Amino acid sequence: MVIRNLFFVPYGWIKLCYYASHVDKYTTEQRYALLKLIDKKANRGGKIRIDVHGTEDLPEKDGFIFYPNHQGLYDVLAIIEACPRPFSVVMKKEVQDIPFLKQVFACMKAYAIDREDVRQSMDVIIQVSKEVMQGRNFLIFAEGTRSRDNNRLLEFKGGSFKAAMKARCPIVPVALIDSYKSFDTDSIRPLTVQVHFLKPLTYGEYKDMKSVEIAAQVKKRIEEVIADHEDQKIS
Repeated sequence: MVIRNLFFVPYGWIKLCYYASHVDKYTTEQRYALLKLIDKKANRGGKIRIDVHGTEDLPEKDGFIFYPNHQGLYDVLAIIEACPRPFSVVMKKEVQDIPFLKQVFACMKAYAIDREDVRQSMDVIIQVSKEVMQGRNFLIFAEGTRSRDNNRLLEFKGGSFKAAMKARCPIVPVALIDSYKSFDTDSIRPLTVQVHFLKPLTYGEYKDMKSVEIAAQVKKRIEEVIADHEDQKIS
């Protein structure tokens, strides 16, 4: 990836660091455009193709939350290229200082959550719900941590959906397929990562459900898409 972007890497890195250190000088759209540019260059250099499905199903208005399955550090980068609309992220605090991701998250004005600190976690949920109501889009990994079993999912945690319930916003399930291969396989062969934006759950659909019921339904929808993909490979 670096060799294929030899002339772009210094420029892209310096600009990313500057944007990350001066986020309020730039609009959300300007920062997201830079992230998409860097992401696209990195993907092309790394021979990674993003196969996108379902952008037509994204809510018409901003103020929604993505809930994808979690396969690894590459997941957010895959969704950035796939998604035409700016969004931010709620991440676990353990990844907030990883070089490059640190700058990306700064540009997104992301939130780090401490899973061991209930009060801090609740503060983040409340703040995210307020910003969603104001028209920002977010991404939350409901599994809490990455699955290490290829395209299989861990249990989705009901508490991850509290922000959406407080904001009364659309919930957008996202199925990631083969995203784990980007960083977990020692190969320079071309790779295709699939990103499926599924039909949103509106507040009217889930307002009478418990958070664990919402979690189960979102997980089921994602698993069905992945299962269809596996069946197609077999056939």
